[in-house]
Amino acid sequence: MARSGSVKSAAVSLQVSEPAISGAVGALRRELGDKLYARVGGVIELTPGGRRLASAASEILGLAEQARRLVGEAAGDTRTLRVAMTPAVAEFAAEPLLDAFTRRHPRIDVAPRIASSTEFVGLLADRTVDIALGPRVGGGAQPLVESEAFLRYTLVVVAARGHALAGSKAVAPMSLVGTPWLLGPYQADPTTETGGFLARQAVAPQRMHTFPNFAAALAQVVAGRGITLAIRHTVSDELDRGALVELDVRGTPLQGVWSASMLPLSQRIEAAGALHHFLMLPETIRILLARGGGVPAERLRARAPMQAGREAE
Repeated sequence: MARSGSVKSAAVSLQVSEPAISGAVGALRRELGDKLYARVGGVIELTPGGRRLASAASEILGLAEQARRLVGEAAGDTRTLRVAMTPAVAEFAAEPLLDAFTRRHPRIDVAPRIASSTEFVGLLADRTVDIALGPRVGGGAQPLVESEAFLRYTLVVVAARGHALAGSKAVAPMSLVGTPWLLGPYQADPTTETGGFLARQAVAPQRMHTFPNFAAALAQVVAGRGITLAIRHTVSDELDRGALVELDVRGTPLQGVWSASMLPLSQRIEAAGALHHFLMLPETIRILLARGGGVPAERLRARAPMQAGREAE
């Protein structure tokens, strides 16, 4: 109920009847001497006691899952490593990275999933995933999430060959406000580097067009239908052959970082530590900079409804 917001949704999620949910919550209310929740405007709102119970229950379930997996590992079972990653990591680096990692660790089965970086802390805290790859997260969340950078990258504004502003110096961002911005998943989110830049320039939402992946957005840019902010090393081929040009826009390039985020060492499974170590190896930089590194669709798990590095130039 704490996650779903209603008895009905909780019953569907748990595949039990609504009276069973209500009965269980009623028993908890009597045992704990707390209402646990109240209905406010038709929506369930947890009491302070209810919030603490929800947090404790999440931790208990996470520890139970961790214990089950640790026992399985001790018995020699194949270990499953659940990895959350942003769409950019999935599309540009994940496949060669995870393939190389599993060749080195053949008894670790990697289960990747796409998520927004805003979901990372919740996914890690609930033990839904073991490690998350994308922007740095954490800072006050409980349990504390630790993040360590493994790749620094540069975002540049790119346009089709022959763009009117190609070759111009220090282009004012306002000159591009009326231009269509063609974006990949989540890029319009103001918590991302691209979304933050567009918000600072007051680019209207109707000028932003989001595509299911970055390759689709870039194809439209090459066709001259708009511009985008791209990770420079991922468009180096297009820039070299002249299919794209880099625009000298004031306030760019932007600097970004991909980090590995995990629970503290005492709560971390061994397989997560193995991937973290692999990410920090000097040889891994070649893999991270490889083109065409996306995760095949069949390897991705469905996204749940409503989450000091090296430089790449």
